[in-house]
Amino acid sequence: MPGSATSVAEVTNVSRHGFWLLLGAEELHVPFSEFPWFRAATIEQITTVEWPAADHLYWPMLDVDLSVASIRQPAAFPLISKAAPDA
Repeated sequence: MPGSATSVAEVTNVSRHGFWLLLGAEELHVPFSEFPWFRAATIEQITTVEWPAADHLYWPMLDVDLSVASIRQPAAFPLISKAAPDA
């Protein structure tokens, strides 16, 4: 039974400000200021990334799913929590 085709995503650099992600011929910067759940992640957690569909990225060790569009234009995808603030 043939498997499903997936593309390869590669983290090319990590700094204290974020990391760079190579998706085919496109390299995107993922700043920790816009994507704070990666800030405390280990290098292994950040570099273990899957690209199962053209607009879908998944970090299995962090259980983080992101749209590629949200990395390209983070302002279009504001971080909004429905959790009640701590009292």
